[in-house]
Amino acid sequence: MTKIALFGTSADPPTAGHQSIIRWLSTHFDWVGIWASDNPYKDHQTSLDHRIAMLKLLIDNIDPPRHNIYLSKKLSHRHSLISVAKAKEIWGENAAYYLVIGSDLVKQIRQWYRINQLLAKVSILIIPRPGYTINESDLHALEEIGGNYEIADLNAPEVSSTAYRKYGNENVLIQPIQDYIHQEKLYA
Repeated sequence: MTKIALFGTSADPPTAGHQSIIRWLSTHFDWVGIWASDNPYKDHQTSLDHRIAMLKLLIDNIDPPRHNIYLSKKLSHRHSLISVAKAKEIWGENAAYYLVIGSDLVKQIRQWYRINQLLAKVSILIIPRPGYTINESDLHALEEIGGNYEIADLNAPEVSSTAYRKYGNENVLIQPIQDYIHQEKLYA
């Protein structure tokens, strides 16, 4: 059965951490669907179009190049349930879908839009994030509402978009994204 990872991210801006996650996903799944999302729990500083353009730069900069990564604005929706439905229009019903979330979202996911319907359509792939412990009680609560999950064996770098936005730490960004931000005068 085809395995498809679905990775919606705020990517405000996308970091080297996002790139390492996408690279890892592309080696463990048949397809990786990527989109920039307007997370209803966050304020965004840049438009969806800019964030998608930066994600494209990030994906294009993966070495060696991967040909199973599908970046599309079509997948973008503020509710993951809608993004999953759009993914199924692309890849069909006869695939195993994994919604990728960071360990920082394990507790929050239970409040997501129509979570029971979402969990009936996907398994959850949890990406460990430095500084965000995965609590057994949160995993148990996820199971109680019907969530099947796996925890990725990935050690993503300790970088975040917030570190860039708050402190201007360009070390978290790859050079093409730094250049794009300066060219477009973003995050001023």
